[in-house]
Amino acid sequence: MKAKMLSPVWWEDGELVLIDQRRLPWEYRLLRLRRVEEVADAIRHLAVRGAPAIGVAAAYGVVLGVREARHETELIAQFSQTVEQLQASRPTAANLKWALERQRRVLEAKLGGERESVVQALLSEAHRIRQEDIEANLRLGEYGAQLLRDGDRVLTHCNTGALATAGWGTALGVIRSAFSQGKRLKVWVDETRPLLQGARLTAWELQQEGIPYEIIVDGAAGALMARGLVDVVITGADRVAANGDTANKIGTYPLAVLSHRHGIPFYVALPTSTIDPEIPDGETIPVEERHPDEITNVYGMQMAPEGAAAKNFAFDVTPHELICAIITETGVLRPPYESSIREALRSSWAIHRVSI
Repeated sequence: MKAKMLSPVWWEDGELVLIDQRRLPWEYRLLRLRRVEEVADAIRHLAVRGAPAIGVAAAYGVVLGVREARHETELIAQFSQTVEQLQASRPTAANLKWALERQRRVLEAKLGGERESVVQALLSEAHRIRQEDIEANLRLGEYGAQLLRDGDRVLTHCNTGALATAGWGTALGVIRSAFSQGKRLKVWVDETRPLLQGARLTAWELQQEGIPYEIIVDGAAGALMARGLVDVVITGADRVAANGDTANKIGTYPLAVLSHRHGIPFYVALPTSTIDPEIPDGETIPVEERHPDEITNVYGMQMAPEGAAAKNFAFDVTPHELICAIITETGVLRPPYESSIREALRSSWAIHRVSI
């Protein structure tokens, strides 16, 4: 029996509704957005986060951006402005680009029709993107659960649960699926500096479902592995290159290196919408750099000397040779990733919307 599914993003009464993830776990607060500028701001400032959830929010943001257009010429202009605003909000998440491209294809197919019918088609596509993400996460959760044994101690990084997707989750969805099958698991939750998505969000989700967990500081992962306390590492991804190189929350790459050193399987879980076949390898994945204040200040408390310099990369890239398998809704992909990724895209539910 699966637990009731949480979703952080949905459409209601002509508004995009988001769970404000900046407030969790202290406050459950909803944002109701009616303008594309609000959506871009919510993505940029992490009210909504996680590559799949960002893609869904952006798809609905397109609807908000064009629905006031009075005629086709104005609609086309507003669509271009909307896409530009949303694309600039987070550069690394592949699902953002992917969702906007899907909406672009809908617009091109519907031009020449009534304005209302074009807007309705864009809204229907946003609904479809959301539902497809939920279904993909459920499927990849089932595939990934087969890789976990009863009694495994699983280490994960950042938040990859329902809050990072349209529902169920990716890496945390795998854990959730295995737990729902009756497997007894223990989850090590990296706190995930600097914004503590693990300590705040992953721990909150696990606690809701009664899955045993303990939070560790990011720097403790190696010590746990050296003591034989970690059996599996599973993370999510924000963008995967054609060769399998994977961008994810900063701190993921060291986990892959440590896993390799200690002979621990390192898996990455994601829907195929996170794969960007136009990016050949990790060197060409754009890596977002965020404001240094996120490091020197923690929720309003100054943690470093006034005026201290800081470098704040939001993501790092894990080379494909350190990844044991990539878990998708089409199945578990193994090396060589160039061919297994190509085959996964061909067989995925997203094939007609992905350029390969």
